[in-house]
Amino acid sequence: MKGLTALMLTLAASQALAHGLNLPPRERLARINKEFPYSEALVKDQLARLLPDLKEGEFERLKAQGLLESMQLEGQSRYFVRAVDNLFYIAPQYRQRRQPYSAKYGTLAPLYQPHPHLARLMAGQSDPKRFEITHRIKVDADVVPAGESLKFWIPYPRLIPGQQDSIELLEASPGATVGEEGDLQRSLYVTAQAQAGKATEVFVRYRYRHLGRYQKVDPAKVTATPADPALAPYLAPRVPHVQFTPELTALSQRLLAGETNPYRQAQRLFAAVAAIPWAGARDYSTIANISQYAASAGHADCGQKTLLLITLLRLAGIPARWQSGWEFSDASFDTMHDWGQLYLAPYGWLPFDATHGLLGEEGDPQHGFYLGGLDSYRLVFNDDYSQPLVPARQWPRSDTVDAQRGEVEWRGGNLYYDQWQYQLDWQEIKTP
Repeated sequence: MKGLTALMLTLAASQALAHGLNLPPRERLARINKEFPYSEALVKDQLARLLPDLKEGEFERLKAQGLLESMQLEGQSRYFVRAVDNLFYIAPQYRQRRQPYSAKYGTLAPLYQPHPHLARLMAGQSDPKRFEITHRIKVDADVVPAGESLKFWIPYPRLIPGQQDSIELLEASPGATVGEEGDLQRSLYVTAQAQAGKATEVFVRYRYRHLGRYQKVDPAKVTATPADPALAPYLAPRVPHVQFTPELTALSQRLLAGETNPYRQAQRLFAAVAAIPWAGARDYSTIANISQYAASAGHADCGQKTLLLITLLRLAGIPARWQSGWEFSDASFDTMHDWGQLYLAPYGWLPFDATHGLLGEEGDPQHGFYLGGLDSYRLVFNDDYSQPLVPARQWPRSDTVDAQRGEVEWRGGNLYYDQWQYQLDWQEIKTP
């Protein structure tokens, strides 16, 4: 079995390299340098402006506690571009001291707290949402020579029976083709010719419907995972981001000590991951093992939490898998977002969102909604991570894990995020 697992991991790594999902070391280092541009002196200056009452030695304590993300590069401490901003997310005690004060660090988005929409889903009501999306990508002028062909992959919604349907392509750039429904990271592909002195822009506009759900789970009815070959991939490790490392194995054992019921185990693991403070994330392609990073960094964003929970669930013998795209709200809030699904017999696949986490106070009827429930304000592009785009890319992707903003390349190489911009505009389509 160990030999078979090693072979599977080797094959997965080879496939990732072939699909542009693994970075050459030089490219990875270049991206790390972009992510960690600040010297210690500059970060101290940033903190001094925002925390005028910063005490002597307090900066060193922040460093020692891992509250300011940094790396050693060429013998020097270099700081993450969002290190100072993230401090106010992961260390609430500093929010009131910040000058000027900003409420954003402690404000919850609409569906990150108890909400009437979630109450309707829990009551068994159907409350689907319909959206119209316009997604644009614009490459900066003169990034590539005039006359060269630029290749674009724009994320496109998957057809998922019972979850996402009524997908209608309304308009797109000339020559665009939509990927197959079976593509796990589905996209619309289009090419455009670069012109001297002009930005190159492509777009897609579509509508779709998303159906939220909620499944109340009775722990007494939950049984062990069946020996179903279809579930095997969702129980196995997968290089590089779902690995059963000694540290994560020990963490799983510690969190689950004495508990054998799969649903109760999932509750424990979900609560532990949900409790990790959210922070703005590094480029995923710069992280060697995201689940390990999420467990040790002291903070994590949505995708990092999802990969950590997937790993811990699989270690416990509970099948788990990835889903991602975008999330909206009944207000103005929206963001690209990652979440997942776990398998509990006899209920089947159930959604989870460890970033929304546990809502309100313990005892609130909606407290555990996001372990077994998902709201309707979603847009699903991806039913797995690190899957090949279609048609196949020639160069390593900007995002080697997710597919939410889009991807661009030309015959000379990949175009990274600092060479193009994206914009996703949305509106809810109200229907009687």
